[in-house]
Amino acid sequence: MSALAFQVAAIDTNWTWESYGPLLLQALGETLYMVSLTLLFGGIGGLAVGLALYVTRAGGVLPSRIVNTVLNILVNFIRPIPFVVFLLAVAPLTRELVGTYIGTTAAIVPLSLAATFGFARIVEQNLVTIQPGIIEAARAAGAGPWRIILTLLIPEALGPLILGYTFIFVAIVDASAVAGAVNAGGLGQFAISYGFNRWDYVTLWAAVGIIIVIVQVGQFFGNRMARKVLRR
Repeated sequence: MSALAFQVAAIDTNWTWESYGPLLLQALGETLYMVSLTLLFGGIGGLAVGLALYVTRAGGVLPSRIVNTVLNILVNFIRPIPFVVFLLAVAPLTRELVGTYIGTTAAIVPLSLAATFGFARIVEQNLVTIQPGIIEAARAAGAGPWRIILTLLIPEALGPLILGYTFIFVAIVDASAVAGAVNAGGLGQFAISYGFNRWDYVTLWAAVGIIIVIVQVGQFFGNRMARKVLRR
């Protein structure tokens, strides 16, 4: 459980680093913890599901109507659910996996699931842009399905995939702030508990400003990496 959860310590309402600084740094650490692990788990899961959606479609490398239909239903069902509702809906699963549905670590479960199915569709859409002739040429050269997937599909779509990861990164930062509304810790809960609930807009905007910086830094490096890959 987040150390910020349920914390109601009486501190000076005038913003000073001595009173709010340690709590702000703690919240920043919790946000980075949630975002980094979610990007790892959700990124791997989304890549796997997205690849499966692409290769199992009709005419794909590993066509399977049943698998493709099931995956499409799952993605289309989960993606439109508002994250705060989804977070509560998967609370029983979260409790089974980590022992609780409240706190920073617990929030990683719904965050990762939402990121997986959100990123899966982005992966599929980027792979669809690959020219079919390239895949046919690889088949004619004797490349098997898994070799095509690992040495052709992923490298060919790497630039757009990096941009997709960047988009998901921004969405995860946003969702992690939403998770703060249900005691998941991080900058979202800090902004609510010590900013909004106390009508302290300096504290509120301090948290918002840090969130904006995190997003801008992630967007900058994502765009830079994608440009380097696309220039090759």
